[in-house]
Amino acid sequence: MKLNISIGGLFSMNSALILGGTQFFGKKLVHILLDKGVKVTIATRGTTPDSFGDQVERLIINREDRASLEKAFTTKHWDVVYDQTCYSSEEARDAMEVLDGKVGRYVFTSSQAVYDFGHLRSESEFNPLAFQPELKKRNEYSGITGYQEAKRAAEAILFQNSNVPVVAVRFPIVVGKDDYTNRLKFHVDKIVQGEPIGIPNPSLRFSFIESSEAAAFLYEMGRSTFEGPINPGSQGDISLKELIDVIEVRSNKVANVSRDINISPYSMEGSFSVNTNLASSLGFKFKPLDELIGGLINYYIQTQAETIK
Repeated sequence: MKLNISIGGLFSMNSALILGGTQFFGKKLVHILLDKGVKVTIATRGTTPDSFGDQVERLIINREDRASLEKAFTTKHWDVVYDQTCYSSEEARDAMEVLDGKVGRYVFTSSQAVYDFGHLRSESEFNPLAFQPELKKRNEYSGITGYQEAKRAAEAILFQNSNVPVVAVRFPIVVGKDDYTNRLKFHVDKIVQGEPIGIPNPSLRFSFIESSEAAAFLYEMGRSTFEGPINPGSQGDISLKELIDVIEVRSNKVANVSRDINISPYSMEGSFSVNTNLASSLGFKFKPLDELIGGLINYYIQTQAETIK
């Protein structure tokens, strides 16, 4: 089966529902939408405070409880839904079915994890129309392979069954000064502090996107008429060895590289990087990778120096 990718004009987005929106680049997406005059509703468990005040409408849902979605979304309608919190095939099915007739476009936050490990994967290398998903709950997935299956299955359910246009944004690793995972910071901290850092396979390569650009890209996908999967992000990729080299140069420190102590959170079974030519062909421009990574490394080094003072 061939997955159609439609590139068109602009979609009229006056209202948006965000499943999530209270953390990381989801918060940035809310602010962009509000700045653009879009009426925003966020649907969450209600456990994470936000700073949006009375600018947004809030709905309480539990993604693992379909009845909570049915109750929250009764008599509602939005132009676009941004699904930021889907971590299982069941959750994708439930959201799609409950929102049927209530939204005009479905923008799904997916991941480069839908691809097999490899270098600069293109959109055509995973076809959700050809994937047979099993219905599972989020606790039935474990580790990176579980995450991979969950995102693949969610995409498959949406593209195979949705009655509205679907976009799957296959994000690479999202980084930024607001990155609460601290995975990139981990590398800087270990090297600056002279602690061992575990790099079992220094040749692994990864792609990145800045959190503010991730949010901006989601906004654009919501107001476009694009359909299909798409890889955003800074062009190219960087190996773990190259990353360590950059940190050494910018910190003027020598890394104490180990194979099994303080293992890098980027150590996986293989490379994870994406080809962003499609996004580029549509006119999207992202921060150069060396500028993105170098700028964040400088920021983490400076932050650590100020902490020591």
